[in-house]
Amino acid sequence: MIKSKLRKKILEIRKKKNKNNTKLSFSKIFKLIKKNISNKKTVGGYYPVNFEVDILEFLKNLEIKGLELSLPVVKKKNQMDFYSWSNKNLLKLNKYGIPEPEKIKKVFPDILLVPLVAFDDRLNRIGYGGGYYDRYINKISNKKNLLKIGIAHSCQKINRVPVNKYDMKLDIIITEKYILR
Repeated sequence: MIKSKLRKKILEIRKKKNKNNTKLSFSKIFKLIKKNISNKKTVGGYYPVNFEVDILEFLKNLEIKGLELSLPVVKKKNQMDFYSWSNKNLLKLNKYGIPEPEKIKKVFPDILLVPLVAFDDRLNRIGYGGGYYDRYINKISNKKNLLKIGIAHSCQKINRVPVNKYDMKLDIIITEKYILR
């Protein structure tokens, strides 16, 4: 099945399954991240939209634990950068209706929490089709060692994600039921 058809099918499933706004266990995920953050201090998060897993409480807890938070800001040509953000800061809506921080302090996250539409056991993902995260991961991976963590509902898992040379693999995928490595 081609990506566009898979994307549409999985987004419908996710919408039906996430009526209760699924959240992940902070303690379970923090233990996993803690093993990998001895020198990692900046987390690139996302603002949940379109029935994505809600990570806002998780981000708030990371900030309390002393990690710097950042959120993506969409640029031209399907590019994005991450800017420092605190739970106390206001956000503004971008052209897609997604809340973004002000462009005050550009950062390069050490840990990137990636929303996704579908995933497989090989840590491949399908996003919304714009290539924003693939481009960003490719750009930043040349500058630093980036821990890429996909966040999804278990119902978004498929047998095999069709991949091409531009698709970037994740290091870990976390769902409400299990963790893939």
